[in-house]
Amino acid sequence: MTIEQQVARHYGSKDLEANILAALAAAGKDMAHLSIDDLAGLDEFHLGWREQTARLASDLGLSAGQHVLDIGCGIGGPARYFAARHQCRVTGLDLTPEFVAAARMLTERCDLAGKASFEVGSALAMPFAAGGFDAACLIHVGMNIADKPALFAEVRRILRPGGRFAVYDVMAMGDADLTYPMPWSALPATSFVAKPAAYRQWLENAGFVLEVEHNRRDSVLEQVKIMRARAAAEGPPPLGLHVIMGPQAKIRLQNVMAALEQGHIAPVEMILRAAEIGR
Repeated sequence: MTIEQQVARHYGSKDLEANILAALAAAGKDMAHLSIDDLAGLDEFHLGWREQTARLASDLGLSAGQHVLDIGCGIGGPARYFAARHQCRVTGLDLTPEFVAAARMLTERCDLAGKASFEVGSALAMPFAAGGFDAACLIHVGMNIADKPALFAEVRRILRPGGRFAVYDVMAMGDADLTYPMPWSALPATSFVAKPAAYRQWLENAGFVLEVEHNRRDSVLEQVKIMRARAAAEGPPPLGLHVIMGPQAKIRLQNVMAALEQGHIAPVEMILRAAEIGR
């Protein structure tokens, strides 16, 4: 089994769509008229959640009419946000068929199918023409990809010159071993967490110019503090990443939070510009 097949199996679940719909119904959502805000508790599968998705959109300078590619889109939370709030045309790409099916279903229920579409495919061989996108994002995806130089070369290929690229990945802040399972991997064999310096070099080699970089660890820890206090007062929220991750959600989230609090990892945002190819 290839690494990509292992990654798709890690995320996939045949009951995913049914579990999502059941959780939304249990939370009292109007199933006939869903909005992106109804889904925010469960479809932002990254540290920083909806707040960070909004930051990325702002930092990318997204505007109406742009064509944006969400690489490793999951069930489509950020893609739907970009389409609804910034009037972009968004294409999502993901290895996991169950994620893509859920993304399509939820997008239709939010009446956004004309603005956001989703395809199954590999980030290392994307089924898109060169220069066809104005912007792209990679949100908590690089941790599952060993060949990041090939990944970033492929992203550069599909972006027009001057296009913007947002990377928001969990990155290593030192050399400490991580404790598994993590949200992105049950075992080290499919986890490829790297340091910011390595990302910068790979991106530069691929033809990107770094415009800004932010370590979002402190803001995420502040969000977690608020979420924990709310859960202690009101009980756990009915909509959360447990709906997507299943029975192992608790231990996976505990492990990633412990590593984050200890300073072994951090969610790092990089905003880049695609240089002219050949320069």
